[in-house]
Amino acid sequence: MGKKPEQLWTAPAREILRADPDSPIADLDRNGTPGFIGKKADGKRQLEERGAVLAELQELLYANGRSGDERSILLVLQGMDTSGKGGMVRHVIGHVDPQGVDHTAFGVPTANEKRHHFLWRIEKALPRAGQLGVFDRSHYEDVLVARVDDLVPKKVWQGRYKEINNFEKELVNRGTTIVKVAMFVSLDEQKERLQERLERPDKYWKYSPGDVTARKRWPEYRKAYQAMLDRTNTDYAPWYVVPADRKWYSRIAVTELLIDAFERLDLDWPPADFDIEKEKRRLAAS
Repeated sequence: MGKKPEQLWTAPAREILRADPDSPIADLDRNGTPGFIGKKADGKRQLEERGAVLAELQELLYANGRSGDERSILLVLQGMDTSGKGGMVRHVIGHVDPQGVDHTAFGVPTANEKRHHFLWRIEKALPRAGQLGVFDRSHYEDVLVARVDDLVPKKVWQGRYKEINNFEKELVNRGTTIVKVAMFVSLDEQKERLQERLERPDKYWKYSPGDVTARKRWPEYRKAYQAMLDRTNTDYAPWYVVPADRKWYSRIAVTELLIDAFERLDLDWPPADFDIEKEKRRLAAS
């Protein structure tokens, strides 16, 4: 029998992985497994076991949403290409009922989206009541790519940190719990993953020549990511920093962060809004 989750973590994942201004991402061990004292086999087993827990908690949220509860959860996955965002959706979110998930993968803004405020397309994708929302990339692209590639003037992207904080504060006030995960993969591991995409025909579609360009600009992106963490790591919408070289670890870490968010909602099954005994009699007579 495997160990219980509390026996495999030195402390809750939300405490271990919370972004710390005194621990810059330049010092992050991307191959590390902070807080987790088990091995890969433990992590994989825990992913299945805790995935079942996550599924029940998500069903609770969905059921309450169907009964008038306006609350929701939003998982924001931010990271460079090959950091594992897509795999996170398949292997973690894949445990839950898809009808209770609002998933959006944000790409380059369309011509129509560019005509609007940068948060316009984000607002349209927010999770509905009772839903688990998942953003693969997000509004943070507008202080990352927009900054590094000079897509907008410096004055514009600098003002977006405050706009984002205000936006997320409003979301939380409206009943959305935000779980923001910044995933970091080492350049060596990223290179291996990109190489695999070039060697496998079934992976060609995932490869973009722009990924190599972005690798060469990693020092600039590191500064942009650090500023993102420093300026938008709030008590109401904190950032969690997850090393992503070991996929099994990043997946169990995010699973634990989500379970914690769901449990903090303190949900119970909604009561019946009909006469149970009467319906039993009607069913028996049908």
